[in-house]
Amino acid sequence: MELNGQKLTLVEIAAVAIEHEIVQVSSSARPRVLASRKIIEEIIARDAAVYGVSTGFGKLADVRIPRDALAELQLNLVRSHACGIGDPLSEPEVRAMMLLRANVLALGFSGIRLEVIEMLCQMLNRRVCPVIPEKGSVGASGDLAPLAHLALTLIGEGEAFFQSERMESHKALSRAGLEPQRLEAKEGLALLNGTQAMHAVGGLALLRAKRLGCVADVSGAMTLEAVKGTPAAFDLRLQEARPHPGQKAVAKHLLSILEGSEIRESHLEDDPRIQDAYSLRCMPQVHGAVRGALSHCENVLLVESGSATDNPLVFAESGDVISGGNFHGAPLGLAFDYAAIAIVDLMSISERRIDRLNNPDKNEGLPAFLARQPGLQSGFMIAHVAAASLLNEARVLAHPASVDNITTSGGKEDHVSMGMTSALKLRSIVNLAENLLAIELLAAAEGLEHRRPLKAGVGVERAFDVLRKIARPLTQDRALSGDIARVAEAIRRGDFDAEGFRDEKL
Repeated sequence: MELNGQKLTLVEIAAVAIEHEIVQVSSSARPRVLASRKIIEEIIARDAAVYGVSTGFGKLADVRIPRDALAELQLNLVRSHACGIGDPLSEPEVRAMMLLRANVLALGFSGIRLEVIEMLCQMLNRRVCPVIPEKGSVGASGDLAPLAHLALTLIGEGEAFFQSERMESHKALSRAGLEPQRLEAKEGLALLNGTQAMHAVGGLALLRAKRLGCVADVSGAMTLEAVKGTPAAFDLRLQEARPHPGQKAVAKHLLSILEGSEIRESHLEDDPRIQDAYSLRCMPQVHGAVRGALSHCENVLLVESGSATDNPLVFAESGDVISGGNFHGAPLGLAFDYAAIAIVDLMSISERRIDRLNNPDKNEGLPAFLARQPGLQSGFMIAHVAAASLLNEARVLAHPASVDNITTSGGKEDHVSMGMTSALKLRSIVNLAENLLAIELLAAAEGLEHRRPLKAGVGVERAFDVLRKIARPLTQDRALSGDIARVAEAIRRGDFDAEGFRDEKL
């Protein structure tokens, strides 16, 4: 992948973060980077006062720094800002963060030397992964603490992972055949100002969330078949009468995987029910709204991936260096909070379907709790309880972080985004949702066992076959934790969409 400051899709980010695609700075980016660096060097030569180049930071922006201390200023900045707390971010999250930072620096607005950007690329290519604690960012002036830990490894300080071993950064760089960088004027600031930590964590979580949007169609369709529901509400004429794109896409997807259902044919006549419960009938409206929210969030991230987010920015054509606020994480924080709320709604409707499968008053003749011998056996009774627990935790986490504000930096940074908190919460909610949808798939598949020999729709049967390779039928009570974990991992791995469930827009 050649980095030119271009917009990067989530799939492209994952190709580097997860699949270890090789990266390099595009030849077209080099003149821009060199030109912006020249402006910084000219500022130093004439001893001009420019924020972050020859001044202190934040509340200390009025303090002038002598020319012979400018390199020390950048080193102190990186060291002092490395205040991260908690568990390290995962390797894919850190790799996504490094990719995004290198890409936006390649835009040529940051005044950083080309060698520093190339160093980030080489760290990616040789799999040097900085140890970056996940907590400590308020999302303005960007993700200061996480990006400081990234910068620490680049200069040979802090810790890094190399070949799955955690070690001091200078040892990791040495083993990878790399030399630490010595930061010059403005370069520490250029590395630390930005939204790339929240972007990396939230973006990879969003990619998983998009998959869940499609898997929920599959689990919902399987539940519909198990309780002998009707696909009448998915009629495309209904969707055209309210033509939200997500709603139309979900209805089309549901109809395709329900096609050819023998179960549906078995109750076309003499069925006293007029219409199904909302959790079945309104899947296009609810699942579709979730897709719409995730699509909005994805568009925000696409713009952000090719945006200059540090401060000040260098405009080489005019020679101007302008202080602003492009580091502020509000666009991302709000989007991640929106995505989190959407995924919780997806969990909520799925949990209602799990209850419908279990509850003998609602499940259209299935045995109570899907047990082969209800009373002697409890079947999926506590699996539903577990789903309720997951949903409760997700609902608590769905409170938006972006509505909060804590003034920092002596009052200079008096409105912050909390975007990193939003990203971390989204990641946690996606984890919970993957397990909850795994429970629905397991319960719905068990419901199909009780409808045999009748077959469900072709797509539902494919899903059933995938699931049965992971978990056997519940002929007698057993611990289901392992099954739930394995199905959740299969969802995360893409096993279901690999079988034909993946929406073309995923």
